[in-house]
Amino acid sequence: MATAMTPPFSAVRLTQYAALDIKGADAEKFLQGQTSAQVSLAKGSFAPLTCFCTPKGRMLANGQLLRLGNDHYRLILDTSLADTLANHLKKFAAFYKAELSLEGSVTFAGASQPTDAIAEHLGITLPEQPYTHVTSPKGTALRMPGSPRWLFMFEEEAGSLLSSDETLQNTWQLADIRSGLAWLTDAQQDHFLPQMLNWEALGGISFKKGCYTGQEVVARAHFRGQVKKRLVHASVPANTLPAIGDALMDASGKAWGEVVSRAWGNDQQVELLAVMNTKVMEEDISLHWQQQPITLHTLPYPVERLDPEQIAAQLT
Repeated sequence: MATAMTPPFSAVRLTQYAALDIKGADAEKFLQGQTSAQVSLAKGSFAPLTCFCTPKGRMLANGQLLRLGNDHYRLILDTSLADTLANHLKKFAAFYKAELSLEGSVTFAGASQPTDAIAEHLGITLPEQPYTHVTSPKGTALRMPGSPRWLFMFEEEAGSLLSSDETLQNTWQLADIRSGLAWLTDAQQDHFLPQMLNWEALGGISFKKGCYTGQEVVARAHFRGQVKKRLVHASVPANTLPAIGDALMDASGKAWGEVVSRAWGNDQQVELLAVMNTKVMEEDISLHWQQQPITLHTLPYPVERLDPEQIAAQLT
């Protein structure tokens, strides 16, 4: 697969993302009671990972939270969840001076190299540290984890700067998978605890903030060590992509995990992220997908708590 953008295009158009804007004098206060992030950490540079949960601690959506201006926040999430989450949050926003809107005019794109044309178009210098962003009136550049790559949000159509090449779109998805970063879709909404997507290992949960919806369950699972399923990186030889939610089974047909995201890798392999019972790793259980053997790979981060406050402190 290609790993860099090919001229004349500087970036590949990405349609899987949506922008949910939250504006108003009470925007921070409102978000603080709904999201796993410490909202005050989003000061205009650091874009913490975050999630929204049911009272039972199950994820309704995950994403990244950016502060684009005074009393103006933007949540980046999967487009399949945008309407549902917006309608859910509006029920609570009615009690605050806060308004939510889906910004359908925002164009998302991803790039590795070259990116000079986009930086010049936006009038910015590209951020160098993962999970940081730079914003101008024309758009935003957000540095993503893994090998150098940026997620761009154009407030206006970027035209000839963007490609719609499916190979490059797959390359972007593959980079997320190799970074151990899974984006929830509507297929598995209200299904996982945040820790099942390793969200606390990515700095997506603040255990130092006050209450938010689902906080009690999420905290109890962490402090009592009750998380028995975890996100893993795996590969499988295949001619077709697994479906989201497909089961990973042992020789007897017992399901031990399910696919969360997938993309074409190298050498006729599909790479995927799956939520899997931790006994698979502890007992070295062999699994397959449609009779093809599953190979597990090491994640690029330790599966242990990483406080977003610690990440923010390292950026200052």
